[in-house]
Amino acid sequence: MTDKLDRLVAEARRAADQRAEGYREKALKLYPWICGRCAREFSSTNLRELTVHHRDHNHDNNPPDGSNWELLCLYCHDNEHQRQLEATRGQVAAKQPAKAATHSPFSGLGDLLKKN
Repeated sequence: MTDKLDRLVAEARRAADQRAEGYREKALKLYPWICGRCAREFSSTNLRELTVHHRDHNHDNNPPDGSNWELLCLYCHDNEHQRQLEATRGQVAAKQPAKAATHSPFSGLGDLLKKN
């Protein structure tokens, strides 16, 4: 009995890994490697920190055009799921759409460099 259960769990994990790898690879080809919330840019050295978020929270809804996906950094992805949990618990009245990042951390850098 435990052998059958172990096999079933292993098969389910393999299927989930294959599914995840498939849509992740497609999303990374479709979209620029930038977090859709905080606008952090990624390269091949830190790409593992960029996740694929399913907008409708259904991991089986993977249209080929990527319309259910957005790339989010680990932090923004965790934040999005926490907001979803709070909304389902009734702690958040309405889910607010995320605002685009407007902060530019290097906006005054040119002036600072000219002073020296």
